[in-house]
Amino acid sequence: MKKIGFLSFGHWTPSPQSETRSAGDTLLQSIDLAVAAEELGADGAYFRVHHFARQLASPFPLLAAVGARTSKIEIGTGVIDMRYENPLYMAEDAGSADLISKGRLQLGISRGSPEQVIDGWRHFGYQPPEGGTDADMGRRHAEVFLDVLRGQGFAKPNPRPMFPNPPGLLRLEPFSEGLRERIWWGAGSNATAVWAAEKGMNLQSSTLKDDETGEPFHIQQAKQIRAYREAWKAAGHERTPRVSVSRSVFALMDARDRAYFGRGGKEEDSVGFIDENTRAIFGRGYAAEPEALIKQLAEDEAVAEADTLLLTVPNQLGVDYNVHVIESILKHVAPALGWR
Repeated sequence: MKKIGFLSFGHWTPSPQSETRSAGDTLLQSIDLAVAAEELGADGAYFRVHHFARQLASPFPLLAAVGARTSKIEIGTGVIDMRYENPLYMAEDAGSADLISKGRLQLGISRGSPEQVIDGWRHFGYQPPEGGTDADMGRRHAEVFLDVLRGQGFAKPNPRPMFPNPPGLLRLEPFSEGLRERIWWGAGSNATAVWAAEKGMNLQSSTLKDDETGEPFHIQQAKQIRAYREAWKAAGHERTPRVSVSRSVFALMDARDRAYFGRGGKEEDSVGFIDENTRAIFGRGYAAEPEALIKQLAEDEAVAEADTLLLTVPNQLGVDYNVHVIESILKHVAPALGWR
């Protein structure tokens, strides 16, 4: 395991039991948690994107703010739903955030998952092509996004511009060199993992994937990662790709940890349907004393296959407690798994 970061869904609720009672709380605490995670030595601060929900949504203001407050930690998403995105405008936003962070952006994108509302992307002004699906539309938006990130000119300049132009066709600005190689695809199936490899994207695999073989989650996920790497090699890409998996992992260090996570209930995979036709398998969570966690995670084939582990954090418990959660893993579990 080369890198360990955190992944926050950015939930908020006005409930008095929550430490994040507003969208402002979630945004500001996300910045504070990223700063604290960098001080602990964590490698990444990643944020989920959901629309029409009391969660983090528009990612680029947050990514830019985190980039301005930190200097080393990777800053990413897991994932941006491309069905909702204008890929050209997104390329400008991403370029700006990456330049502010001096090249630390790691953008996870995807065709998206079931959302809070029916066909929410239609409210954003998008609809699938005739005869196509919303998944096709999401992947098409991703392809356009990847293409413009190459930095090649494609727009014919005005012969009488307001400002002088460089020669030739114009590209989108601001352009950030190297960002194209730091785009990740959140794959829910083996086939989309192979597609991501062919397109030259890194791979993000979460705690949810299509149940394609009936085997335990971590075995199916490990097979997905191997299929991705085989497809990457077959595509002839020159660089080495990166692969991340996410896990809910809690070291039981004190009475608070045991009160929150020591009661069990998530030690087994679960199976369900995320839509009418897709049977999915949800990976188990981990909560135990450090010695037991080390043994359990060492037996997780997908964790062993990946180079990056993203720890999902209970952001509504507040920054201080989440710093404790991350620090416990980094100090008492991660070194035994080969980190650092």
